[in-house]
Amino acid sequence: MKSSICLLLVLTACFPVHESDAQEVYELWEGLEMPFYKENNISEIEKEIYGITAVFNVTIPTLTVYRVKGENTSKAVIICPGGGYAFEAIHHEGYDIAKVLSAAGITAAVLKYRLPDPETSTEPYRVPITDARRSLKLLREKAYEYGINTSAVGIMGFSAGSHLATAVSVWESNDTTENADFSVLVYGVTSNKPGNLKWLEESLFYRKMSDAEIVQNSFVDLVSETTPPTFLVHAYDDSVCHVSESTDYAQKLSEHGVPLEMHLFSKGGHGFGGGRSEDGTDQWLPLLVKWLELDWGTN
Repeated sequence: MKSSICLLLVLTACFPVHESDAQEVYELWEGLEMPFYKENNISEIEKEIYGITAVFNVTIPTLTVYRVKGENTSKAVIICPGGGYAFEAIHHEGYDIAKVLSAAGITAAVLKYRLPDPETSTEPYRVPITDARRSLKLLREKAYEYGINTSAVGIMGFSAGSHLATAVSVWESNDTTENADFSVLVYGVTSNKPGNLKWLEESLFYRKMSDAEIVQNSFVDLVSETTPPTFLVHAYDDSVCHVSESTDYAQKLSEHGVPLEMHLFSKGGHGFGGGRSEDGTDQWLPLLVKWLELDWGTN
């Protein structure tokens, strides 16, 4: 909390951010004790990586809310950018997506969640999920201000952000205001395959996972009738996160009668965000908007 960025966030819980074309930014834990926080001298920075602008060293989480432009559908979604839990692709998989959705009548809020780090947290692996749940609760608290139906608040994630969104979807909170009403999972991890476990131990847990934690992180095996309706997106040529992470999860959703829609692209690789016209991945956001107009009925 010692950097100028952090101080600004503490002093101004809500302010316009012109560079991201956002309307309001809220400090997630303003006035509350931030869970699992450890005093540190780490400063948040933005820099280029893999051809995109990403944010690193996030220790003060925020929620950037994009008001609806035009007719309000009364639906809302929290967006969790990816970055392997090492950084967050805050523009490419965050603000840019929110602009499209808000223009389509959907209140979109970009979650800049704390990144797991033993230097900044007493329990790194608990930090992202705690921030995600708090963001859902906070947005519902502001439902009247934004014209949101509190029973139509979902969560979206890309890559590691999709892993986080899936955790929110299958680990139900006792506080119902912290649960998602629908999920949008874009090229994310849903299983505890060996490669995934290695990544989680190195980037989220910072230690060996217990047997119970390994079971808990096999999201595909935790799907149930109460898992929220889900929209999945993936590319067959994704060399970072295999397409089976989505197809296997979709199969489990179907087996349990959970409403779902999935779109798989022949080309696109990993990290295509809102998509590209040259490989057709730019079709998924308009398809998502159409899906959000549907009446999914009951599970």
